[in-house]
Amino acid sequence: TLAVAELVEGKPWIFSGENIRLTCSIPGDLSDWRHQWFRGDKFIQESKDLVIWKAMPQQSGKYYCQGIRKTWIYQQRTPQSLPVEIKVDGGWAILRAPSLPMLVGETMTLSCDVRDNPRLTEVILYHNGVEIQRQSDPKLRVTNLTLRHPGSYWCRATWHKQMFQRPAFSTPADILTEPFLEIVPQDPLIPKEHMLLVCHVQLNAREKDLMINYNFYQDGLKLGPASSNDRFPVLRASGLYSCTASVPILELKRENPELTTVL
Repeated sequence: TLAVAELVEGKPWIFSGENIRLTCSIPGDLSDWRHQWFRGDKFIQESKDLVIWKAMPQQSGKYYCQGIRKTWIYQQRTPQSLPVEIKVDGGWAILRAPSLPMLVGETMTLSCDVRDNPRLTEVILYHNGVEIQRQSDPKLRVTNLTLRHPGSYWCRATWHKQMFQRPAFSTPADILTEPFLEIVPQDPLIPKEHMLLVCHVQLNAREKDLMINYNFYQDGLKLGPASSNDRFPVLRASGLYSCTASVPILELKRENPELTTVL
């Protein structure tokens, strides 16, 4: 009998910090089975349900379960279940697509979801690098599919928080995610006439203790030397702000493609 692993709470592609729950069952058999969970070939725990709280990108992977029980002769194990693939995204936007293949003539519905679910002011859908839709609704529909529609899709979402416009792109999982610059107008740890620049980025690597270097820019000019600190206080002033993140030992560098405007 093949064990069955199912995702019963959450989605297969989630933002880091969110929760999911998987459950394991042995169809058609009510005997005293115990359940074991694996990510890849690594044993995780023994339980019927597997709950992942505040998921991290390194917890992405294929999850399996199997049943195990003792008989009077030997310890019996079921074959491992088919995998449930979980992707934990450390970025700010996810473009969700149908899990099943689409047919010619059908309508494909996509969803450009943003972390913390802010009210979006603009959503742009791209197909193979070309803009094909622009609207405020995160639900995007590609109608009357043809053989020209397969390819790479992603979205760009924009929203406002306080006085600032914030953009985010959905991107495939990467070792170093695209940086996102947050501007904190007031912070109790800095002088009142200053604001705080915070460069958000996620490093998805197995190696530990990898140093990320941050650079901050105002109107294209670098604000001080590179630092391992993801925060940088500056005098409050209008301008275009951005940041970069790099991991020198891996020769990785990412920039946030959109400038954050302070008026």
